[in-house]
Amino acid sequence: MDASKRIEKMITAPLESLGYELVRVQVSGSQRHTLQIMAERQDGANMTVEDCATISRELSAMFDVEEPLSEAYTLEVSSPGLDRPLTRPKDFEQFVGLEARIEAHEQSDGRRRFKGRLAGMEGDLVRIEIEGEIVALPYADIQRAKLILNDELLALAGADGAKH
Repeated sequence: MDASKRIEKMITAPLESLGYELVRVQVSGSQRHTLQIMAERQDGANMTVEDCATISRELSAMFDVEEPLSEAYTLEVSSPGLDRPLTRPKDFEQFVGLEARIEAHEQSDGRRRFKGRLAGMEGDLVRIEIEGEIVALPYADIQRAKLILNDELLALAGADGAKH
């Protein structure tokens, strides 16, 4: 199991008990690692700096006991932001109709990169509308996906505080 998955398993329950949902764990850097924890509030309210500080304090205390990485690292806690990554099946449902960019592990229809409007989930398939056609990609095959920052997303964020 890679470090990100191991850390994800370690912190999901404690985050949920604090009222947050884990969006993504990412370990990056080659000399000094950065451990990025991306979370959002369970109640749907916007994340504040204080929310990030609360998560950072709680996880730091846990990580002092159970070291998440064997190397030195910097802990970074953040919110998903407007052009958020789509990491869970529920994200592909929650943001139906918005533009997204998806990169797959394997080729489908002769390509690995897709840009279009999210059309939800059907079973284990992520559906994305590209030029009037629905393309279905296996959720397990998605390497990376995120919303595209555009005027529509900015207007939506202004209207209801970044929630859809």
